[in-house]
Amino acid sequence: MAATSTSTTTSATGVPFSTSTTAATHHHHSPYVITKQFFTRPAYKSSRPHTKLHVSSSKPTTTAAAANTTKKNEETIFFDGGAHYGDLLANLLLGFTLLWLPLTLAAVFRAFYLRYRFTNLRVTVISGLTGQDRSDFSYNVIKDVQVVPRFIGEWGDVIITLKDGTKVDLRSVPKFREIAKYCLSMAEKPVVLKESGAKGF
Repeated sequence: MAATSTSTTTSATGVPFSTSTTAATHHHHSPYVITKQFFTRPAYKSSRPHTKLHVSSSKPTTTAAAANTTKKNEETIFFDGGAHYGDLLANLLLGFTLLWLPLTLAAVFRAFYLRYRFTNLRVTVISGLTGQDRSDFSYNVIKDVQVVPRFIGEWGDVIITLKDGTKVDLRSVPKFREIAKYCLSMAEKPVVLKESGAKGF
């Protein structure tokens, strides 16, 4: 006669387990149960900020507008110089006569202490022993431009009339025709020179 007995005991670790015996076979159940656990790699969050790049084939219009404005406001010189040297030579030759002496002194002053500057923004006349006398005006205030050739037309006077009626007389200017045309074009006036007949020195 086979006898079966079942008893429940507690292991030293405090984990209950049961053992069952039979007459023919003794089955021992281990108090430790091994289970398979599948470990997954923890997901780490990167603290590095993500940067998104936006690529565009078109250039910003603001940059192009700023470049055009800078280029427009940049001052470029068209002519910068003093009176024509021929004016000084001719007056020095005639300066031996006392009657011509005041004109000779005026020619010397123009040669050494007078300077004309024409840029894309303004007309500048600099005079004086140290250049302390300076007058500037823009092309927007120009009303009319006339030229008066001197000697045989190698140099001449440029007479600029402003909108307020002021006349600016630039004496013995080299390339006076080209300069007068440039002033009219910058003032947005018809480039038609009013030229009188050639006069003396």
